This record gives sequence, C-alpha cells and structure tokens, in this order.
Amino acid sequence: MFPGSNCDRDAQYALSQIGKFTTDFVWHAEIDVSSYDLILLPGGFSYGDYLRTGAVARFARVMNSVHAAASRGVPIIGICNGFQILLEAGLLPGALLRNSRLSFHHEWINIRTERTDTIFSGSCANGQVLRMPIAHGEGNYYAEDDTIRELEENGQVLFRYCNQHGNITHEDNPNGSVNTIAGIMNTQGNILGMMPHPERASEALLGGSDGAHIWKSLMSHLKSASIA
Repeated sequence: MFPGSNCDRDAQYALSQIGKFTTDFVWHAEIDVSSYDLILLPGGFSYGDYLRTGAVARFARVMNSVHAAASRGVPIIGICNGFQILLEAGLLPGALLRNSRLSFHHEWINIRTERTDTIFSGSCANGQVLRMPIAHGEGNYYAEDDTIRELEENGQVLFRYCNQHGNITHEDNPNGSVNTIAGIMNTQGNILGMMPHPERASEALLGGSDGAHIWKSLMSHLKSASIA
C-alpha cells in the first residue's frame, strides 16, 4: 500500500475471500517482504500521481524488498497503478502513456488470454475472453519496436483488449495500447502487470467473476509449489 492507493481493500477481499489466501496489508515504509509467497501492488493514485504515475512509488522503501522478491521468483502482480509502478521500477519493460483519446476511461472491457501455461492464467482456457472493468487515464502501453518484438517473440503478452468474441479490433482498444496490449509478464514469468481490474470482477455480485481465474491460477500454482 502506498499513500493514495485506493484499490487495496478490493484486492485484499478478492485474494482472501475468492482466492482463499491469507493476506496482510504492507505499508510503503516497510523494508522486508521476504516472508510472503505472493505480492500484489494495488491500483490507485500512489503519492497522488503528482509527478508521473508510479514515478514516486518506485522510490518507496518497500520496493527494495519487492525487487529482491522478484529475483527469487516470488509471484508479483501489479494492477493499474500497480502496473505503472512495476514499469517505473524497471521490473517490467515499457511505459504507460496518456490514453489516446486523452480522457479517463472507466468501463467494462474484454481481454483475450494469450497463454494458459503461466502461473497467472492456468485456470483459463486457450483464447478465453475475460470481462472486467478498467479505470485509468494513463493506460496506453508503449515500448520501442525492439522491445515490442521481444515481448511478442517471448510470449510475454498475456492479455490483449478484444471484443466479446475474442477478435482484436481498433474499436475495442480503450486506450491506444500498442498491439492492444492489456497485460505483460517479465521473461521469467513471475511478474504480471495489467491495466484491467480483476479484483473488481471476482464475484457475480460485482457484475462479473472472470477475475477469479487469476486468483485461482495463483493459488493452484502456490499449492503445487509447496507440494513439490
């Protein structure tokens, strides 16, 4: 949690009630997260986003320990502002620019699952379309051509914006992201950054439960890892 985070309790509820994780809130001034098997950076407006989205949060004391956890292979997921922080911290490549239409977007969208052999998507079907909300003004994913090519060749693009049938169209790209990218992973596959909010789509009462696939995938992975 950072000053200005506003999706932390939503994420905690989804992890504990849907994913059945034991959860803690970790304040930005903490220096050690080595005891955790999973780290989630929530959405919101960390430090008010006064300088640039995620730019101040990257210097928070807790981020040194997050970097260390990442190098150990601990699963890390950054949602919306959390994705922005991961990019600013250099844990994922690229940047998030202002939406192409220069307006804040808050709506339900569709994303297509590009891989099912990851710790974040193991409970999904190949090409499965997930419906969940977005709420951002800077969600336009951008990277240099060489970086985009590497992401595509390495299979690091996990989610793309699409229509309800899974087709990729310009009209269904809400922010102008390159290659309609909605979520990417690092090369090791233990870090995911995504703009849509799965924690806000984790049970039918919220309008949809597709986000639960991510929590179930992570729990399945961690259970398998503990058995191994």
